[in-house]
Amino acid sequence: MGTDEVPAEIPHDIPTSARVYAWSLGSKDNYEVDRQFALRSLPSFPEFVDITRANRLFLYRAVRYLTEEAGIRQFIDMGCGLPTDDNVHQVAQKFAPDARVVYVDIDPIVLAHARALLAGDGSTVVITADMRDQTAVLEHEETRRLIDFDEPVAVLFLSIGHHLLDADDPPGVLHHAIDRAVPGSHLAFSQVVCDDPVRGAEVEANANNAGMPWRGRNRAEVDALFRNYLEPVEPGLVDVVNWRPDPDQPPLAPVPDELLPYAGASKVGRDLTEYGGILRKS
Repeated sequence: MGTDEVPAEIPHDIPTSARVYAWSLGSKDNYEVDRQFALRSLPSFPEFVDITRANRLFLYRAVRYLTEEAGIRQFIDMGCGLPTDDNVHQVAQKFAPDARVVYVDIDPIVLAHARALLAGDGSTVVITADMRDQTAVLEHEETRRLIDFDEPVAVLFLSIGHHLLDADDPPGVLHHAIDRAVPGSHLAFSQVVCDDPVRGAEVEANANNAGMPWRGRNRAEVDALFRNYLEPVEPGLVDVVNWRPDPDQPPLAPVPDELLPYAGASKVGRDLTEYGGILRKS
């Protein structure tokens, strides 16, 4: 496996979405600043524990669909986050042992942990790159080694759409790789949405004030990001809880004790959810 070098100093003075997200999944790879941000935010936005875990369960179902039903054998996971259980390459290779995966993330701690996880695996690589710079991602030597754009590819943007600000040109970022891909390729996407504009603005301000770039959207705004040549796979873009639910899929690690008071909060109010699905290039 090839990787970039890990910076000597991993920043830990501001929270990062990768570490906060992973904590909800039971990971211990976080700092006090991440835990304090989560614990300050959750009383106002308690749904986030459920949202995070629902997205991780969606990842499993999405990758299983892409390998088993769509026949995809190569994946690019943009903004992959910290490795936990049932990572993309583990799910893909469970159903298709010849699957190849390129992970992309800008957080150096992701590279540090992924290096240990992927040691000796020539079919999977993690690169440190900014997903907003899609040219750099696709031209990276490891991407070019593993991904053949003459064959169908799956491009994953899972629970990171809300980190694409308007100035980042979200449609351009989301479509750069899929524009280059052959028909039969797929784009998997999810992001936090809120149809209550007041509460959505509060979520956005809370994240941005902590140094975590965030652009809240409602469902209609997310739908508008995608071009007409991408055909939604049934059931389309939905609350990810409802995307081909499977009660028998492997469970997640238990919710950390500190976050247990917020587990199940999404069943009370549904204005703040994780929205997404899979789209196919025709």
